[in-house]
Amino acid sequence: MPVPAPNLYPPFNIVRLSHVEFAVTDLAKSRAFYVDTLGLQVTDEDATAIHLRAMEERGHHCLILKKADSASVRALSFKVFDEADLDRAHDWFQGQGHPVARVKRAHQGRTLATTDCFGMPVEFYARMDRLPPIHQKYALYNGVKPLRIDHFNCFSPDVDKAVAFYNQLGFRVTEYTEDEETGRLWAAWTHRKGGVHDIAFTNGTGPRLHHTAFWVPTPLNIIDLLDLMSTTGWLANIERGPGRHGISNAFFLYIRDPDGHRIEIYCSDYQTVDPDLEPIKWDLKDPQRQTLWGAPAPRSWFEEGSLFEGLKPVEATLKATPIVAP
Repeated sequence: MPVPAPNLYPPFNIVRLSHVEFAVTDLAKSRAFYVDTLGLQVTDEDATAIHLRAMEERGHHCLILKKADSASVRALSFKVFDEADLDRAHDWFQGQGHPVARVKRAHQGRTLATTDCFGMPVEFYARMDRLPPIHQKYALYNGVKPLRIDHFNCFSPDVDKAVAFYNQLGFRVTEYTEDEETGRLWAAWTHRKGGVHDIAFTNGTGPRLHHTAFWVPTPLNIIDLLDLMSTTGWLANIERGPGRHGISNAFFLYIRDPDGHRIEIYCSDYQTVDPDLEPIKWDLKDPQRQTLWGAPAPRSWFEEGSLFEGLKPVEATLKATPIVAP
């Protein structure tokens, strides 16, 4: 089996994924997409940036939109357990030869900016401004009724290398796709918070962000969103779904924001808190891997992704291909 044994005692303790920052070219149009259509809540806003949270979140933000001349992803962010873990993270990344910087971020405490094994920008913090709960303020529920950010999925030029790196940080593999001809990983789903994944890796030109996912209450919320998008000018932004994944068993929909950033709307996966949980293996050519009902994904899903700011992606070393919709 190509996945490493779980690392139950990493050098510092990551709690979960936290948020992502998107550079967007039209802040008003992005606001219309994320607030008016999807239903995220504005927690801070000015002429250059919008901070957003979902309905169950107490932290100040799960998504930051920043006005820019071109679209990109600024960083993927993770919450660590406490300030001591933040210091341990700084020392570990520095000791491994990664660039480290103490940076100031609005509505956060001390924040560490660094990079992963491919140069992908990642940030860590222990404290964020806490906001009053709104999960029972049902008048605020709009759009797809997003409850929380769920995961990132990244294109990786070497999934084996990505899994090995994040394994050092305590991310455990729940499911994976193996190329039978080479025995190498084509994709892997890894977690910290006890779901199927906080961050997943898909073989492809990278590093690039494939998508950011938000958890919603039921599949019916996804159907409601499709009706809304198809009648309010967002029809062309629907990319794939609805459907049910074989991997994760989740009900899903993939849509694109005004700049092409891919968003997954997601529900119904399963709990993975047991430290000795065995990962589930899938074959790359299994038609139920992508969608339990057998429908393959479109070519755009395998080829298009968001660039990280200032980072040039490289081609994947594994040339195996999945089943692609005609």
